[in-house]
Parts: sequence; structure tokens; C-alpha cells
Amino acid sequence: MAMRALQIDREGSMRVVGIDAPETTTTDVLIRIRTVGFCGSDLNTYRGLNPLVSYPRIPGHEIAGVIEHVGSAVPSGLLEAGMDVTVVPYTACGQCPSCRRGRTNACRDNQTLGVQRDGALTELVAVPWQKVLRADGLSARQLALVEPLSVGFHAVDRGRVAPEDTVLVIGCGAVGLGAIAGAAHRGARVIAVDVDESKLALGRRAGASETIDTRGRPLHDAVQTLTGGDGADVVIEAVGLPETFVSAVSEAAFTGRVVYIGYAKAPVSFDTSQFVKKELDILGSRNATAEDFRAVMAMLRHGGFPVSDAVTRVVGLDDAGEAMREWSERPATITRIHVDLA
Repeated sequence: MAMRALQIDREGSMRVVGIDAPETTTTDVLIRIRTVGFCGSDLNTYRGLNPLVSYPRIPGHEIAGVIEHVGSAVPSGLLEAGMDVTVVPYTACGQCPSCRRGRTNACRDNQTLGVQRDGALTELVAVPWQKVLRADGLSARQLALVEPLSVGFHAVDRGRVAPEDTVLVIGCGAVGLGAIAGAAHRGARVIAVDVDESKLALGRRAGASETIDTRGRPLHDAVQTLTGGDGADVVIEAVGLPETFVSAVSEAAFTGRVVYIGYAKAPVSFDTSQFVKKELDILGSRNATAEDFRAVMAMLRHGGFPVSDAVTRVVGLDDAGEAMREWSERPATITRIHVDLA
């Protein structure tokens, strides 16, 4: 059986193609895709800037779906046809140092859907049952936000955020919003940083108590004022620019924690004396765990996160290529694009 999929053929070229329906094993769950979110890695793939991707590639790992079929070897009663679900889109080899430590989200040989392997921007996908999470009571719009918000939640966990902390989140894209919401959910004071007024307003609705627009004032001066000269206990970098990498260290308090989610797009030069004098914890944060996914879903069930505001545009499969082109031309105007398939 043939089905439709959205494929990035090469840099700057995306089109709808016909592909074969997936084959399933007895341990797979067949999922009919309802909605998929475009993320920054998809944009970089479209722009030819994602070194992890080979072409052609079907993107998509921010997934809302409904179970079509459950394999015969899936544990009885766990997953059933008709259930709303999302998917943890990463793989784990089980043998590398990360996997042996139980940190499978950072598997050395990870292959994320839509990046190292074809993703979910198609009608049906087959997924090992262990990667499928029930999502009772959540809409497709909410479900397609779970993965990027979980990446932010994971960064909060890496930063050991506690209620007494002041947390500075640099960047109010979808992942940054996840970090803001996750830190606020733990009771911390959150300061959001961006260069866009509308994104800062969204950051407030996600849980930030203060915001800094760095177009209007120097970041360092603003942070010093808001923290009484101490700096932030935890700084989470969710932009991926050399200057924000450096700023994260500069704005951290003595004995603070710095968490990097984004990849810097160019080499970064640090004053390494800051690492030692402040005795900083410098932490990377990669992907998310199933526990992060569940924590985000619990937050969404309780309300309070601005789901409709966080999704800038909703399109169908036939219009998705044009939406990606427009996002590439005007990246600052978009937080998230959702592609509805059903």
C-alpha cells in the first residue's frame, strides 16, 4: 500500500512523495499520524546545515498519533488500537557508556526520527512498543509539543533546578519555553531572555516572572540589576549562538550551573578563568527521557501552558513545504509550525 510523505530531497527542496507503508514486527505499534511539529533540526536540514542528515530525508519527530494496530508480542492491555499516543523518537544501543549508565537519551549511537533516519511526516509509522507513550486526555496540538518541551524539561533536570534558584533561560523558542515552564513548575524564579517582544510575552505566559529584551539593554546590566549583583544560580542556553554560549558563563553566579541545549553554529572562545574562579558546573543536555515526556504531559493536563500561542502556524501536508520555506526566510517570526495529517 502506498502512502504520502513529506520529503526533503536536498538543501532548499521539499515535496510530497509516495512511499510504501511500513512493515511491522510482532513487537511494533503501527501509528496513524495526526500532527507533526517542525523543529529547528528540520529547519537546519532544509537549509543544508544539519551535519547528521543525509538526503533524501523524511523529517518529523514531534508526534501526535493514534494507534492503528498493536503487534502480537506487545504486553497485553498496555497499548490498544484507538489510543492517542506520542513517541519517544530516539534510539539506544544499550551498550555504549551512556546506555550502561542508564542515560539512554545521550546514547552514542542514537538515531532520532527525522534526523539520522526517516521520520513521522507521513501517514503511518511503525514504532517499537517501548517508545510509545499513552496520552489520554491530550489534544493533538498538545501532543505535538511534548517532545520539544521535554527537551527543555530535561535541561532543567540537568541543572538540578530547585525552588530557591533564580534561573536565566536564554531563548524563548519552543525548547526554551520548555525550560521556562519546567523551572517554574519546580517553583524557581525564572528570567527569560530574547530579542523578540512577542516571544518574551510568551515566555511570561509559560512561567517567567521577569524578561529581558537584549535589543533594549545590555544583558549583563539587566541580570545584575535583577539579581542584586549575584548573577543567576542556573543559566540555560537554548539559542545556540557563540555569543549566547559566552553570555551563559558570564551571567552565572559563583558556584552556579550552566546548561547548554543548543549547538553553537561556530567555534566559541571562552575566558576560562570564569570556569575556575566561579567553580561552575558546565553541563550539556541532550534529547529527553521518557520521564521528561511524562512530566510534560502531566503539566499539559493541568493546563497553564500557552499551547495555542506557542504554535505559530498550522498547515496541511500539501502546504508544509511552503511553510518551511517561509520559516527559513523569516525564522524570528515563527515559534512552531504544526503539520496536520488527520
